[in-house]
Amino acid sequence: MSIETSYELLTNETAIALVKKFKFLDKNAQLHCTEIGDGNLNYVFHITDPDSGKGIIIKQAVPYAKVVGESWPLTLKRASMEAQALINFGSYCPEYVPKVYYSDERLAITVMEDLSHLTIARAGFIEGQDYPLISRHVGEYAARTSFYTSDFYLDPSVKKEVSRTFTNPELCKITESYVFTDPFFSHTPTDVENGLEEAAQAIWNDENLKLEVAILKKQFSSEQEALLHGDLHTGSVFASETESKVIDPEFVCYGPVGFDLGLFIGNLTFQAISRKNGKEKIYKHIQTFWSAFEKTYSDLWQTENNEEFRTAAGYLDYILKKFKEDAFGYAGCELIRRTIGLSHVADLEEIEDQKERIAAKENALTIGSLLIKKRKQLDFKTFITELQDLAEEKNSVRV
Repeated sequence: MSIETSYELLTNETAIALVKKFKFLDKNAQLHCTEIGDGNLNYVFHITDPDSGKGIIIKQAVPYAKVVGESWPLTLKRASMEAQALINFGSYCPEYVPKVYYSDERLAITVMEDLSHLTIARAGFIEGQDYPLISRHVGEYAARTSFYTSDFYLDPSVKKEVSRTFTNPELCKITESYVFTDPFFSHTPTDVENGLEEAAQAIWNDENLKLEVAILKKQFSSEQEALLHGDLHTGSVFASETESKVIDPEFVCYGPVGFDLGLFIGNLTFQAISRKNGKEKIYKHIQTFWSAFEKTYSDLWQTENNEEFRTAAGYLDYILKKFKEDAFGYAGCELIRRTIGLSHVADLEEIEDQKERIAAKENALTIGSLLIKKRKQLDFKTFITELQDLAEEKNSVRV
């Protein structure tokens, strides 16, 4: 379907009119619309029919980065690319991806399933909630989407066509700047809280760390292992006790599988660092996430792999080892960039006591550096032990 109009920002009223025009909900109902927002790049409208209890979501891209303003223009094509990504990922794991009902490139909108019965996982975690299945669900999601969009499953010519469809230079540029460049230099845009300057300076002065980040950045920019979500953190997952839905893949691109894995691990680690109670549950989530990914990917390798070398002794072990090393490295980058870069996380920012907040941020930088520099030597048991030791050291300082 196509709307013959030029781009214009929706309002609550025009969003309702759009829903009625295409009969997404009962056009005779008294529909309500709330602009709920989703961060720095888009507007999100939640339209509901109070009588039936039904709802729908309209997400609209804006032609600039909201966090900066019109001085940072962005292509509107990212909206249709996000819709295509949701459809693509949903074809491999429909239980973990919201349904897309409609998209329009002119208006840069995507109309999709209402997930308001769920909670954004980051917000729930901060409030002390536990989603017992989220780590398994997201691990399975990551395994399926990365395997089915890789050379191990797709014909090489098909994969090249898919990768062309999801070429996403403007959003990749944001990632390359915000994740890999800006946080590691004092002369680039950063956001360092007062009291954290010394720890930030240690990052900027660490030449060994910079070398490893440069290597990780090069991998992100040049490798095309699989189609990535590109922004897979706890704020990109709606969850409940029994359900998980991965949203917002507008940073979709081909890249190293470990990137998505690392972002999710890194954001779980923020919870392990910041929460006072229930840390053991987060440690378990980290381990379960990797275990679910590893098992699902290994099963697909055995049953769906079209690569002639799939039976070569040690090949799967080599692939999984690379994914794990990359995941640790990218998790470290995420921890550092969300602490002293331009886009912070509520897990740390909502710690009310300044001394505790600064201590948590210092711990995030410490663990981030460890993950990047020691990624080839680490396993998940050792990593979790490092987190536990850090927590015990912090508690002993409090006492």
